[in-house]
Amino acid sequence: MPVVRVPFTVEPNYAGWRLDRYLQEKIRRLSRERIQRLIETRVEHDGPRKLKPATRVVAGMRFSLLKEADPEPETPMEFGVVFDDARLLVVDKPAGLPVHPTARYAEHTFTALARTAYPARKVDPAHRIDRETSGLLACGCAPKFTRVLKAAFAAGRVEKTYLALVEGEPGGDRFEVEAALRLTGASGVKVRMHVDPEGLPSRTDFEVLGRRRASDGSPVSLVACHPRTGRQHQIRAHLHHAGLHLVGDKIYGSDEMIFDRFTRREMSDADHARLRLPRHALHAWRLTLPHPETGERLSLEAALPPDLQGFWDGCA
Repeated sequence: MPVVRVPFTVEPNYAGWRLDRYLQEKIRRLSRERIQRLIETRVEHDGPRKLKPATRVVAGMRFSLLKEADPEPETPMEFGVVFDDARLLVVDKPAGLPVHPTARYAEHTFTALARTAYPARKVDPAHRIDRETSGLLACGCAPKFTRVLKAAFAAGRVEKTYLALVEGEPGGDRFEVEAALRLTGASGVKVRMHVDPEGLPSRTDFEVLGRRRASDGSPVSLVACHPRTGRQHQIRAHLHHAGLHLVGDKIYGSDEMIFDRFTRREMSDADHARLRLPRHALHAWRLTLPHPETGERLSLEAALPPDLQGFWDGCA
């Protein structure tokens, strides 16, 4: 079977990490043991020394992961532009488009599309957004601008607001979840975050914008989510902790093992019906951030996409 090379370029915020930890961060569905075997047998590097699991990565370090050439899953192959002045690029990323390459996606990613669309720039996202999440993604157009943007995110100078379609009945029109989060390995899904007192401090504020009923009478709410920290899956994990979950959520919904069946391509008709949507209903709606060159505060917005708007319009 033909082999393809999945390229990786280490981002500055991962400098000093062990290679196995870096790759596990990028390919979260694989165990650390599996990652270590891949490094020993399937990693290609042009440097003078063979890479090992304990190798410390540096910013800009390039290597490739060799994998059998299964066809990449279909993804959207375009994105909307919300702001662009050749220093800061803010796009409206469609649901289903991964941001960075992984073992499953190589060319069907935002970074690959951006290289083609902007060959004279070094477009680099300044923050993380999940593959299934749609909406605003801020990027620097050169390394110096990306560094400034990432520092602004790290320092809490960026305000993010997400829109979520939530199953369940929020107790009030405004509520807050402040609960530490970490990966514990306590469930059958390795990428699931859990509330744990030993985790990282995490807080999300929620505001209910509307309440309706789905076609079967189940309550659905349109909720604005304001993450005050930036943890993995924070909004989804905090909603779950509050007894709620996103429409379409395979990990934090009523049955977390739907995600396991999804990765094995074994979802049932009942799974699809229970999810209601083929992706989780989370959209990066508003972003207020300092321009990476001038420092001017910019406020940007991306409308709710047609799939989520259509679902909400179909609720009464």
